[in-house]
Amino acid sequence: MDIRPRFRITQLTLPLLLCLAVPAFAAENVVPPEPIEDPLLITAGFLDHHPDMKYRLLGIEALGEKRYEDAMKYFRRASFFADKPSQGMVAEMYWNGQGVARDPAMAYAWMDLAAERGYVWFIKLRERYWKELTPAERERAVQEGQAIYARFGDAAAKPRYEFQLRTGRREMTGSRTGFRGNVQIQVPGPAGMQMIEGSKFYDDRYWDAKKYWAWQDRVWRNPNGVRITIGEIEQIPGQGQGKPNSRIPETAPDTAAQAPEVPEAPDPPKPAAPTRP
Repeated sequence: MDIRPRFRITQLTLPLLLCLAVPAFAAENVVPPEPIEDPLLITAGFLDHHPDMKYRLLGIEALGEKRYEDAMKYFRRASFFADKPSQGMVAEMYWNGQGVARDPAMAYAWMDLAAERGYVWFIKLRERYWKELTPAERERAVQEGQAIYARFGDAAAKPRYEFQLRTGRREMTGSRTGFRGNVQIQVPGPAGMQMIEGSKFYDDRYWDAKKYWAWQDRVWRNPNGVRITIGEIEQIPGQGQGKPNSRIPETAPDTAAQAPEVPEAPDPPKPAAPTRP
């Protein structure tokens, strides 16, 4: 089963659906090939140590098959590991009533969370949501948002994800951590064992937390270099999350929170057999 997105979804308004698999960079900002586009890396266990990508992709697959409840669960699991695109998808599903009862207040709280790092798509949608909320919905959005930030905000989610990266890197590379030379990774396929270059699998952008977050910021701060007009953003007094202009008060992170439950994931795709001349 290929879990890469391969369908159009017209019900949702979130533009990030056009680039959820992570867009390419301009030539001056070249990065290694996107790992989720390479079935060999998926088979080799890459996604097992990158739960943000893994559950985001499963969420996209479920959404395309109109398994909305499953999609919501997958996006929430990815959100637990600091995945801002998935947090934006949770918001959109609340806004549209897909997989859950429609709840504009919860939609706003989740989109505020998705905008925590200043990614322009999410700020734009957050402000659109806010304008459409009633006074009562606004009040509830701020209240509900505190518990959401405590469990899914970066203060709680980034450390748990960084633990996954450290653990995965140690398990996958062992004593070869940081080595780029002639490391080869064997993965099983229909035609027997296949090889991939270690320089691709072990690139620091995928395993070093500081570089990983920088990579994510470059991808999502302005996807595909599209110019977006957000319009006037209300200046919010008081102590919000501050990233940027959050209306939700500062909240202590819940570092002991349990990960949301998800359906059993399907087997990852297997590498295609080589084409014979």
